[in-house]
Amino acid sequence: MSHRVIVSDAKADEPDLERYREILAEVDAEVVSRELRSDDEIREAANEADALIVDTGTSISADVFEESEELQVIGRAGIGVDNIALDAAEEAGIVVVNAPTYSLDEVATHALSLLLACSRRLREYDREVREGGWDWHVGEPTVRLRESTLGLAGFGRIPRRLAVMVQRFGCDLVVHDPYLPNGEIESYNTESVEFEGLLERSDLLSIHLPLTDETEGTFDREAFEKMPDHAVIANTARGGVVDETALAEALDSGEISGAGLDVLNEEPPENSPLLDREDVLFSPHAGWYSESAREDLCREVGGDVARVLAGEKPENPVTGEW
Repeated sequence: MSHRVIVSDAKADEPDLERYREILAEVDAEVVSRELRSDDEIREAANEADALIVDTGTSISADVFEESEELQVIGRAGIGVDNIALDAAEEAGIVVVNAPTYSLDEVATHALSLLLACSRRLREYDREVREGGWDWHVGEPTVRLRESTLGLAGFGRIPRRLAVMVQRFGCDLVVHDPYLPNGEIESYNTESVEFEGLLERSDLLSIHLPLTDETEGTFDREAFEKMPDHAVIANTARGGVVDETALAEALDSGEISGAGLDVLNEEPPENSPLLDREDVLFSPHAGWYSESAREDLCREVGGDVARVLAGEKPENPVTGEW
């Protein structure tokens, strides 16, 4: 084989690896699956592979690029690239590609599902019936969706898809995204608001922020104090934008009433103060998932890795000379 590609992606099983092998065979590439989590494992892989395909659990620091001699391209098996030192990659001439659209519908649908499940108290109702009860009061308080305000923190591709999905529900939509002009936000029949206004007005709040130094811990105790006490939040973005201790305290004090979390600070969680709570609904970073999304992901990322290895322009570059 003239190229070697190492895949470190916990969500990639054998059918996914076969898809990668089929795509990358066109550039005479061997595909190997290996879990890369420690710095030593990542550096070793970068020194023996022409390409890495990684999930969010593989953090690639700047020194990986400084030491690597063979690496040409990193494929991020997903949308977010906060786990890759992008400036260092670009400086080293290593291309980073991702799959920016493969699961837009899935994540938007998952965020809405978490919000509705928490708002309609489905976990409480399910438990009540399973335990032999039949009391609707366990779901108090619940607000009418048509009379609610849905807030969107961030307004990239996924929350825009969510905004379109909920238009017919009759709820108001408010958005906070300081990096977009108001006209762009309002073109989706949504209202642009400051962050404090987003918190104060949202009965349902869906978080879609990238994890950066600026956004880490954005949803802290002060933020939750500003929200209605019946409010619920959903996070399908990155766990680090929510202070989990502050969220637990806000739920304890009744400052908000529930949360649906697809992402956590530690995945899988071991020490989260939220794990034993009945007012928090979890899913295991599964918002991206559908069978169609799996196929799209392999095709988009694998295809771009193959293009770079063949000396061609990738379709979804994040950095590099392209």
